[in-house]
Amino acid sequence: MTSPRIHPRDALLDAGEAAVLLPVCDHYAGVEVRMRKSLELQAELGPVFDVTLDCEDGAPIGGEAEHAQLVAELAMSALNRHGRVGARVHPVDHASFEQEVETLISRAGSRLAYLMVPKPRHLADVQRAADAIDHVIRVHGQGQRVPLHFLVETHGALRDVDAIAAHPRVESLSFGLMDFVSAHRGAIPAQGMSVRGQFSHPLVLRAKLEIAAACHAHGKTPSHSVVTELNDRQAIAEAAEKACRELGYTRMWSIHPNQIRPIVEAFAPTAAEVDLAVEIVTAAQSADWAPIRHRDVLHDRASYRYFWQVLERAHRTRQPLPAEVRLAFFEPDLA
Repeated sequence: MTSPRIHPRDALLDAGEAAVLLPVCDHYAGVEVRMRKSLELQAELGPVFDVTLDCEDGAPIGGEAEHAQLVAELAMSALNRHGRVGARVHPVDHASFEQEVETLISRAGSRLAYLMVPKPRHLADVQRAADAIDHVIRVHGQGQRVPLHFLVETHGALRDVDAIAAHPRVESLSFGLMDFVSAHRGAIPAQGMSVRGQFSHPLVLRAKLEIAAACHAHGKTPSHSVVTELNDRQAIAEAAEKACRELGYTRMWSIHPNQIRPIVEAFAPTAAEVDLAVEIVTAAQSADWAPIRHRDVLHDRASYRYFWQVLERAHRTRQPLPAEVRLAFFEPDLA
């Protein structure tokens, strides 16, 4: 009698080792008409990208409370079809932070995929924000804690980035390119914020690498910074390719709908990578995860983990997978 085959997640990953798998694109929108259009696009394309409704850059001065109420209403609306809508609040030391958190958690806490907190100055700000948010969650009796994302864009946050990534409430860290460059008071030229300069200036590149390394060390998701060239599809595609293939980022910001598809495409594995991963993972499973020889190359559990992660990324970016692979690995209830 043939023994049941062990799923790759159970065979290759120890308990607590698997990172949370987030969509590869995080799209920001803060003006009502753009927030609604972003949610409509997500409903059309599926949850291949998250929508972050922006209370920081989207709210008019003096209208922060009303804007947070609008964000909560949109998160609770039928437009949030896939449950992949988050919100960015103001920094923890801003006068609107507590009220925004109160509004969002009390009115939409059950439907928010995450909260993004910008501009922590150090680990203490991260802890302060997490404590404040968790207090509001307890007050309103939320069944589970809303995941927290933080934007690393200050010298102090970069200095503490490993400890921040290790914080148990942190799910993802993003790099804040524009504020990080500005924090150098002109020492980094404006080119350091451009689509090409941000990949060549040593101080910017160092920050990106430290954030990515810290996230991977603690099983968190590193999210790459913005590209401000809004309508240059080739530029965004090249930047996304570098972020994914060279710097180890598994997620990237979009600030215009035209940027979403190029980011998703760049972060998706190629057809050749998917085909090879299918061959190796299925052969490994047939061998009960013992070492195998494939095309005269030895593979064992270390390479199996890599190729399994390729398949997971293909699934998240909706790449074509053989029906038997989808049924066996990603839709077991339908098998």
